Amino acid sequence: MSTTFTWNIAQLERETTDGYVFTVHYTVNAQDDTYSAGAYGSLGLERPEGDLIPFADLTEEIVVGWVKDKFGAEKVTEIEAALQAQLDEQRAPTKAAGLPWAG
Repeated sequence: MSTTFTWNIAQLERETTDGYVFTVHYTVNAQDDTYSAGAYGSLGLERPEGDLIPFADLTEEIVVGWVKDKFGAEKVTEIEAALQAQLDEQRAPTKAAGLPWAG
């Protein structure tokens, strides 16, 4: 079975004077045919050199690109692997709780 990872932007924090986005709040969801797992985080961005993309012209695709670029491929893979591990644990649990005499 294959897992689909979906990166989304939950919120942006910006300066109102010029639209500079300084914090991105993102989610990553992992979904296979039966199970799902998710993560939420925030990431600070440095002010880019040169002209800013006007805030009204930003798209989720652009901002997800910023997040992934800031993390780098290795960290993106690490985040997705952690979510995959959660799906794997749901599918075939390695830990359980309970009492053997409480049926």
